[in-house]
Amino acid sequence: QVQLVESGGGLVQAGGSLRLSCAASGRTFINTAMAWFRQAPGKEREFAAAISWIGLTTLYADSVKGRFTISRDNAKKTVYLQMNSLKPEDTAVYYCAARFGGVYNTLTAYDYWGQGTHVTVSS
Repeated sequence: QVQLVESGGGLVQAGGSLRLSCAASGRTFINTAMAWFRQAPGKEREFAAAISWIGLTTLYADSVKGRFTISRDNAKKTVYLQMNSLKPEDTAVYYCAARFGGVYNTLTAYDYWGQGTHVTVSS
């Protein structure tokens, strides 16, 4: 098992920045691909960004490309999502997810999930 705990959400004005963190614990963190998904009110959960174990491969949804950056510190068992130039449409609950093996951008590929952190972007 892998336990994931997100932090860093909050209220920010449009154009601002936030950095989300996801701390992992439990079973080994080795060879995990990590991802961020988000779910806006009344909408389905959608992919935002993902990163491979070594960090050589990153994937982004078109809606966040160029504004969000995913990174990881394996020594700290932590994944980050730097969000810049935030827009009201970025308002959502952001979820961290993990899987052992390759990196994917599909929700069903991930086996472990955090509880989520709320991000609200005001206009």
